[in-house]
Amino acid sequence: MSALIIVGFTTKNTESLKQYAALVPATLTKFGGEIIGKGLVEKLHGDFKYETQVVIGFQNRDDASSWYHSEDYQALGKVRDQGMDSQFQLIG
Repeated sequence: MSALIIVGFTTKNTESLKQYAALVPATLTKFGGEIIGKGLVEKLHGDFKYETQVVIGFQNRDDASSWYHSEDYQALGKVRDQGMDSQFQLIG
């Protein structure tokens, strides 16, 4: 079964976010991850505090979890947290 990681975020520092965004794709390749969509959120119902969402697709839950917990991705944590306030969710 395929799996998705859904990322909600609000920008804190544009330069740090640009640096993070440039580095993430290389970490996805090893795990077959692909950014499926990214954009500003249009709230249709309920509360959601983040302005942007990203949807990342994987072949399965193990690949998604392995990517998130990988050494390569975890090394980006500091620049990620400088660039955005975020929430990650694993579905599937």
